[in-house]
Amino acid sequence: VQLQASGGGLVQAGGFLRLSCRAASGTISDIFAMGWYRQAPGKTRELVASVTNAGATAYASSVKGRFTISRDNAENTVYLQMNSLNLEDTGIYFCNGLGGTVWGQGTQVTVSS
Repeated sequence: VQLQASGGGLVQAGGFLRLSCRAASGTISDIFAMGWYRQAPGKTRELVASVTNAGATAYASSVKGRFTISRDNAENTVYLQMNSLNLEDTGIYFCNGLGGTVWGQGTQVTVSS
């Protein structure tokens, strides 16, 4: 499945963004668990949120209560609603299946003070 992330941008602290991850080829319903990952400047990529086909979700402690992940298999898309953004949320956001090894370009999120 080829995945394309979009929706990033420049936002002030306290603001919000909604990221989308669409399958350009293949279907995300074939992937049991989808995740949003973040790579902050100078840091390794980390998993911030995941959602299974059954709708079970999990979040990194740093984003819990602020981010919401969802998936719409009919639209072949996974979303990440990000609220109350802070400076530490800056980074490139990628989507992938959990355990996936092929990465798309990601989408840049920059939070300014």
